Amino acid sequence: MITDARKALVLFSGGQDSTTCVAWALDRFDHVETIGFNYGQRHSIEMEMRLPVLDGIRHLVADWAHKLDQDHVVDLNVLGDISDTALTSETEIKLNDSGLPNTFVPGRNLMFLTFAAAVAYRRGLGTLVGGMCETDFSGYPDCRNATITSMAETLSLGMDESFAIETPLMWLDKSETWSMAEKLGGNALVELILEDTHTCYLGERGIRREWGYGCGECPSCALRANGWEKYLGTA
Repeated sequence: MITDARKALVLFSGGQDSTTCVAWALDRFDHVETIGFNYGQRHSIEMEMRLPVLDGIRHLVADWAHKLDQDHVVDLNVLGDISDTALTSETEIKLNDSGLPNTFVPGRNLMFLTFAAAVAYRRGLGTLVGGMCETDFSGYPDCRNATITSMAETLSLGMDESFAIETPLMWLDKSETWSMAEKLGGNALVELILEDTHTCYLGERGIRREWGYGCGECPSCALRANGWEKYLGTA
């Protein structure tokens, strides 16, 4: 086998969930790399926050610095070019007739996982880690456990290698994600997430709120803010 299950590649956007997943992977794997995607996203500021977040993570736990290796960035602007969504254009965020929010980018996670697996194949990394969740989420079908399970089988068959896809947040709500971050990296990781990660769909970083930066209006901000409030109530 080319791939090693003890080595992981984390899909890392620069947001709260994927930052928690990087910490989760560093706590469990011998070697961790990260990958991000430019896909013409409206909140491209998240890509700018990735390196400061990774630098901060390296200093949180003694052995994380030597475990955290290369960061990869893949240009998938074609995804934005073929999409007509509120995440890839200056469109008002609303529900579509299908019941899905128009922030849903069709095929996004499927493409992310496919390209991540191609990089992992080249790098010998047997485990992909993603922040997909179907507990506190906007209803995106490519975040559901059934989709991820199917993708793991498809990638393994299509590349004739054994790929596992780990989704540590799949069954957690946002307050539990905050709690996981605290357990993994203490208050220092929570503070790093508050100050440096970006989740807001509109790319707003002008206002520092109790739960971090964001517009406070979009669905992503609402999920993060509600999770923070619940986390404080249970901490």
